[in-house]
Amino acid sequence: MNGIPEQWRALEERVARACGVVGRDPASVRVLAAVKTQDPERIAEVLACGARLLGHNRAQEMADVVPRVRALWPGDFENHFIGALQTNKVNQVMRYVTCVQSVDRLDLAGKLSRAAAGEGRVLDVFVEVNSSGEETKAGVTPDGAVALCGAVAALEGLRLRGLMTVGANSPDLDLVRESHELLARLSADVTSSGLPGTSGAGELSMGMSRDLEVAIAAGATMVRVGTALFGARRPAV
Repeated sequence: MNGIPEQWRALEERVARACGVVGRDPASVRVLAAVKTQDPERIAEVLACGARLLGHNRAQEMADVVPRVRALWPGDFENHFIGALQTNKVNQVMRYVTCVQSVDRLDLAGKLSRAAAGEGRVLDVFVEVNSSGEETKAGVTPDGAVALCGAVAALEGLRLRGLMTVGANSPDLDLVRESHELLARLSADVTSSGLPGTSGAGELSMGMSRDLEVAIAAGATMVRVGTALFGARRPAV
């Protein structure tokens, strides 16, 4: 089985090929390493290969892992929270993150705003959209996305960077493509809405190991990759 350096190089090549197909610069797509259940040593190895964005799904796991990763890796990297976030975990998460990608409701955004403003900092956020309509998925409905983006962008201490979604959980690539293309259209609606703080919020965090090519073709500026880097995720304890 290939090791992490080989997997990282293969992923870079995969992103470059996907960009080439649609005439995009590979530098326009950033790779976020989804590190759920990974050991600090393996995460540090990914950073040594060139990763600079880490995505965390669980607040307590992040609190346990990030200090150990920093002890192993002396360089810079960003921690993004990409999982479902309960409001009672906001203060715990704020100690480590530069960005929360899973803002799907105004009460969560308000709690993040108060925490960021209280620390005198600006926190980057993405609004999560349920672009596939699946009941098991988190995210604001597409119909509510522009209004939520406007409300989030107006809050003190938050900088709206764009939209995030998890593509349709289906082997049918047409369905997956539809969910990503819907997010791209919503992004255009947000940035042209005229609402304060939204004109520059054009980033699209979408696409994972199984569907990153489809997401890049639809306009993804960030892909969140776990399995393609680390292999199949081991069960959480």
